[in-house]
Order: sequence, then C-alpha cells, then structure tokens
Amino acid sequence: MNIIFKIYIIYYSLINIVLFIMMGFDKYFAIKRKRRIRELNLFIISIFGGCIGGLLGMKVFNHKIRKYLFYLIYIFSFILHFILLYFIIILLK
Repeated sequence: MNIIFKIYIIYYSLINIVLFIMMGFDKYFAIKRKRRIRELNLFIISIFGGCIGGLLGMKVFNHKIRKYLFYLIYIFSFILHFILLYFIIILLK
C-alpha cells in the first residue's frame, strides 16, 4: 500500500471521527441549552472530508435530522471526496 494512500485513510478516519464527536457535543449542548457549535463549522468539517461522520452523527444522536441542508452538504461532500479518491487511486497505479 502506497504511503499517500495510507495518509489518505488516516486523514479521513480522523476527520470523520472529529465531525461525529462534534455532532454529539452539539446535541448535548442543545439538550443543556448551552452555547452551540455553529452550523457553518459543521459544514466546513464536512467539506474537508467528514461527511460520513456527520451522517452517522445525525443518525446516532438523532440530531439535525429535519434540516435538509445537512443532508445535501454531507452527500455532496461524500460524492466530491469519492471522486477525489477515485482519481488518487488512478494516479497511484
């Protein structure tokens, strides 16, 4: 396995874990009526590759499930990064 591919896997694992945890904290803050994590921050982490963690966080924490913009951004980000992964695999061959 190429070093670039290993770095790619580690990066996406970490960024998805980060967004998953952020979704959990935001749900907790919503329940406790504390200061929330800005939606823009959640979107930015998703665009950088955390879309799977965001979708899992929505389902596990039952959070932001009525906001279709989250689905749209997370799915768009997933498609974007899937295409990026495809081209990286092609370039590494």
